[in-house]
Amino acid sequence: MKLEIRLDQLVKHNSPYAVLEEVKHNFVYHYPYSEFIIIREIFEDYIDLMEGRYPKYKKCDVKFHDIQHTTDALLALSRLIDGYNIKHANKKFSVRKVKLAIIATIFHDIGYLRRIDEDEFTGAKYTLFHVKRSIEIVSDYFKEKKFSTKDLEVVKRIIMATEVDVNLSTIKFADEEEKILGCMVMTSDYLGQMSSRTYLEKLLFLYEEFKHGGIDEYKSELDLFLKTPKFYEFVKEKLNKDFKGVYKYAKIHFQKRYKINKNLYFVAIERQIKYLQENIKNKKDIYFKLHRRNEIGVVLI
Repeated sequence: MKLEIRLDQLVKHNSPYAVLEEVKHNFVYHYPYSEFIIIREIFEDYIDLMEGRYPKYKKCDVKFHDIQHTTDALLALSRLIDGYNIKHANKKFSVRKVKLAIIATIFHDIGYLRRIDEDEFTGAKYTLFHVKRSIEIVSDYFKEKKFSTKDLEVVKRIIMATEVDVNLSTIKFADEEEKILGCMVMTSDYLGQMSSRTYLEKLLFLYEEFKHGGIDEYKSELDLFLKTPKFYEFVKEKLNKDFKGVYKYAKIHFQKRYKINKNLYFVAIERQIKYLQENIKNKKDIYFKLHRRNEIGVVLI
């Protein structure tokens, strides 16, 4: 019997630079390598920021919205863009807008960082307004690097699109291309995190972020786990209704690059949801079964 290839087998997801290398591969199918150099430099600055090597900021101390969360979204975005460009070979995205969408994805959750003079217990305190903080931090970064103000405005608009309850009609995108890329960034944010092999384990960290950030929608860790399948239904509706169904371009990417006629993101997410529904019934299951998953290092389904 032929074994199916899983999404997590394609790239070493817990290695930021392995992910960046794959993002580069997807980029250079369509654009000159020289255009990627600035993305690599910005990514390296992002890693320094998150690791506490930037003078103005403390090391990232949230465990859900961490470096891998960003790189999962970044990889998903590169695949959507690749699929779109394959589909629209005669009218690909402009290299400028693609680069700015990638930069926006790199910085979309940087707002969880604490500035060096901020003494809050954890960056999770900023959960409810982290998007606004992300825009402030990326604005400072662009100013420091003397990047174009016009480019910054594009990045800011795309980051605004990552707000959970955003109404896209309130964002004044410059054109349809920019709007589609904004939809792709938001879609990638959902696809990347929910398809991750460690998504269920990291929900424990997400609950802590919600608790410290003042979000009281979930009464307990178990409540968050039990409501996650319903959240997935909410996400699917948003992806189709609000974000133009751009997830479909991932399947084109997998068909072209791997000869796989599936959207591996949905395969992985639905595997997670199935495991959750069949295995997590009480608080004891959360710790015992998810710890066991980590010990073995494979998906036990």
